[in-house]
Amino acid sequence: MPSPSSYWVFGLFFTALFLSSSSSFSPPISVSSFDEFRNYTAISEFRILNRRFLAECPDTNPYLEINVSKDSRLSDEEYLTVTVSGVLLPTENDWVAMISPSHSDISSCPLAEIFYLQTGDLSNLPLLCHYPVKAQFVSNDPDYKSCKKKECKKYKNGKCVVTTCAGSLTFHAINIRTDIEFVFFAGGFKTPCILTRSTPVSFASPEKPLYGHLSSIDSTGTSMRLTWVSGDKEPQLVQYEGKSEESEVVTFTQDNMCGTEKTSPAKDFGWHDPGYIHSAVMTGLQPSSTFSYKYGSESVGWSDEIQFRTPPAGGSDELRFVVFGDMGKAPRDNSSEHYIQPGSLSVIEAVTKEVSSGNVDSIFHIGDISYATGFLVEWDFFLHHINPVASQVSYMTAIGNHEMDYPDAESIYNLPDSGGECGVPYWTYFPMPTVENKKPWYSIEQGSVHFTIISTEHAWAENTEQYEWMKKDMASVDRSKTPWLIFLGHREMYTSTQSFLGPDPDFLSAVEPLLMANKVDLALFGHVHNYERTCAIYNSECKGMPKKDEDGVDTYDNSNYTSPVQAVIGMAGFSLDKFPNNVNNAWSLSRISEYGYVRGHATREELKMEFVESNTGKVGDSFRIIKSQSS
Repeated sequence: MPSPSSYWVFGLFFTALFLSSSSSFSPPISVSSFDEFRNYTAISEFRILNRRFLAECPDTNPYLEINVSKDSRLSDEEYLTVTVSGVLLPTENDWVAMISPSHSDISSCPLAEIFYLQTGDLSNLPLLCHYPVKAQFVSNDPDYKSCKKKECKKYKNGKCVVTTCAGSLTFHAINIRTDIEFVFFAGGFKTPCILTRSTPVSFASPEKPLYGHLSSIDSTGTSMRLTWVSGDKEPQLVQYEGKSEESEVVTFTQDNMCGTEKTSPAKDFGWHDPGYIHSAVMTGLQPSSTFSYKYGSESVGWSDEIQFRTPPAGGSDELRFVVFGDMGKAPRDNSSEHYIQPGSLSVIEAVTKEVSSGNVDSIFHIGDISYATGFLVEWDFFLHHINPVASQVSYMTAIGNHEMDYPDAESIYNLPDSGGECGVPYWTYFPMPTVENKKPWYSIEQGSVHFTIISTEHAWAENTEQYEWMKKDMASVDRSKTPWLIFLGHREMYTSTQSFLGPDPDFLSAVEPLLMANKVDLALFGHVHNYERTCAIYNSECKGMPKKDEDGVDTYDNSNYTSPVQAVIGMAGFSLDKFPNNVNNAWSLSRISEYGYVRGHATREELKMEFVESNTGKVGDSFRIIKSQSS
């Protein structure tokens, strides 16, 4: 959900003032602190690090070292042990950051240039002018502060007179193409200074093709798009079933980001080179069938051979799918990172089991995809995160506020939620079957379902282009072919969760009549981080209530259509929103604040939906929508 801009900006301003004056040891926050911080999507000590000018610590300790368990030729995924040793006085404020690239380009840090180029000394560049990929306090090693790992560094008359301490941390690293350096800091996140640096370590294959993910290009189930990332700009191939297709290659640069170097993370200290994004379409497939593929080239190497399943063709009898919003990702070590979504690990593990069972034809992720929000390396970690499922079944997406919104973006919400990305990384990594990138709405049919997928971040008011498209698309649905119409978007129409910025009443008044007029069966939204299901609702009133079937499952009979059923399903990763103790909304039938996903099964006569709690596998809520074939 977006932060309320007025409260958020002023709170951030005072936080910046406090941190810049709270300690005489604190390095100064850069010029124009208010302007630099105002476009953050969130605030934490870790994030404020990025705008501090750093210096070497006034420490004359000659024994300090930082060593990495592997000094070169990293594989595509590693768990690295980073050891700091020679520490005379370990404290809880000692920490290690993973920096990439190891030495950022001074031209991308204009304020640093003012302070450093005038000295003519380029050796002490402010490393945290570039976003630290992740960081850990050395006290994560329980033996560090108690100095259980001792080493005598100096003897006198046969006795040890100088003893130092050591600590070890585990860092999860994936192939992000650029080299990595580990930096040991004192002073904590608020007042950091550099103690020592490791030797940079590099990936063995920075051009390796990685993170392939599938999407549908149409409703036939006979063609699938594969998108992947590589450090190589030359076209590569996807090979499948004795055929091959050459990739189209695109990328994006800092110039494509919104904002300015002073105010936008994506434009400035959050930037990380995305490499090259390859995309190729596999054709001549059969729907609801299993095939295999690999991608790459002889010069840069090949992926493993991967089995995947095509979705059922639109108009066929059955579809099994998974749908959720607001996933993001979380570290697979004990690091602090920008914007951690704590539930994302359990959800992706549970969905991986669903896909491995063979009972999932496709996945729909409806907005707030990676939560990179201007810290571009996070997209690589997200693509790695979803790879076990997105490489095997169609992974369809909708854009959310954390992909799109920024003051100078083409969004109707003048909020800084994308950190300056303004949609560019989203539609580059996830090319959907839209008319064009900057119009990220589309429809697709799979099995007995017609999905209408919109952008809640682009203009949807009456007479706008997207409004007219929604109206035309839903009116054109052939219910004899696809009896079910499911509407997907990011921002919700209804929620019982209390927040500064609730549902947009203009969105409700403009779009809800279209759902009603076109007899939408089910509308699914994210943005709010919990699960909530309504009655058959229109204009905040229940037009129809479900009845219990013989198994006690709520069942809506759409043979005599009343209005859409709606559900908020933004519980796939981001920190959960709790419901108030007393909810008096008669339309709210089920409310669960747990991490999970929704599992759908559509036949021609029944649409069954289940909310699955990812930590336990328990079905927390289930409901059915039924209709006779003649309705």
